[in-house]
Amino acid sequence: MADLRSNFIGIKSPNPFWLASAPPTDKEYNVRRAYEAGWGGVVWKTLGSEGPPVVNVNGPRYGVIHGADRRVLGINNIELITDRPLEVNLREIKSVKRDYPDRALIISLMVPCDEESWKAILHRIEDTGADGVELNFGCPHGMAERGMGSAVGQVPEYIEMVTRWVKKHSRMPCIVKLTPNITDVRKPAEAAKRGGADAVSLINTINSITSVDLDLFAPQPTIDGKGSHGGYCGPAVKPIALNMVAEIARSAETRGIPISGIGGVTTWRDAAEFMALGAGNVQVCTAAMTYGFKIVQEMISGLADYLDSHQMQLDDLIGRAVPNVTDWQHLNLNYITKAVIDQDLCISCGRCYAACEDTSHQAIAMNPGRVFEVIEEECVACNLCLDVCPVENCITMRELEIGEIDKRTGEPRREYANWTSHPNNPMAAQAAE
Repeated sequence: MADLRSNFIGIKSPNPFWLASAPPTDKEYNVRRAYEAGWGGVVWKTLGSEGPPVVNVNGPRYGVIHGADRRVLGINNIELITDRPLEVNLREIKSVKRDYPDRALIISLMVPCDEESWKAILHRIEDTGADGVELNFGCPHGMAERGMGSAVGQVPEYIEMVTRWVKKHSRMPCIVKLTPNITDVRKPAEAAKRGGADAVSLINTINSITSVDLDLFAPQPTIDGKGSHGGYCGPAVKPIALNMVAEIARSAETRGIPISGIGGVTTWRDAAEFMALGAGNVQVCTAAMTYGFKIVQEMISGLADYLDSHQMQLDDLIGRAVPNVTDWQHLNLNYITKAVIDQDLCISCGRCYAACEDTSHQAIAMNPGRVFEVIEEECVACNLCLDVCPVENCITMRELEIGEIDKRTGEPRREYANWTSHPNNPMAAQAAE
């Protein structure tokens, strides 16, 4: 089996799967069970200073978006950082790390935005044996109202300032956890890098209201007739997270900074996609909360099988897709495909026809006997038909050969290296001028 041992910024773990800072990592009992199930590391649920007490709600904490089959697609939470005493958490962290020296253990931190507060808590955690700290600059609810969490993460100057304090007062590797609740995630990543961060992790939860109770007329979860915005996570946020990870991995200003990928990782394939876009490891929360800790075993075996089948090592996967992420104007508009329907696989449901006829380009004909065929003269290769088809591989996209006539335009497919060199590209014309 492929070697999945991970060395992320000097923090070693038997595999690249860590549990993210969240309810599953709130106490010693949970973390021990996680390690026994096979997790390579955990980020302990965020600790705060011994200032104003953290008091969580005693009613519902989660709002959920379900798929048609009741599968959890996203969870909105209004839970705050740990409400357990700092001394208890530190004692438990020390105990767990002593018994599991080969597993990664990172401490998530969030304290008021002044140097003395950070200095004080860093000095208290130094002797726990933990492998590093993660600065929680992302939580969008509750703590943000106190000037912490995303209130810091949305201001690059604050990120740089606090990161410098942490590197000044601690010997531990420092990961900066970034908020997605910002226009350009590259800016806070640049600030973290300037401040001396050893790595960044992303994404934290997305500010959201998942639903409204139409009897109480209040957001869910509802606490005594009222609701609040919370943090959204789970499979639904994965596309947003992948994009933000890729932006940091390919940006000249942030290229090279190690990334811990977070956001909807549920299967080994999700993890592999994050790593291909530049993440050195991944953190998981919602999948563990939905299916339990043992889900990591499928992730481990699946990723190992994938690497074996492609004769790759783990390091070969990391960043492999980054060179193929580009801006729109560099896409090759002379790359032409057409939809093809496999009549042997077609079940005549008509979903492709309905989608194309009503909302796209009227490029699918319904012939007598409910036989569906592509009208190449109208097909623009949007692939909506493929996306709505319930039968895998029933509809595929065929690439036109060089010189083959595109029936829609009547022109042959010509050979251009990429869209930048295409004569119809306005940016190419501007560059020539």
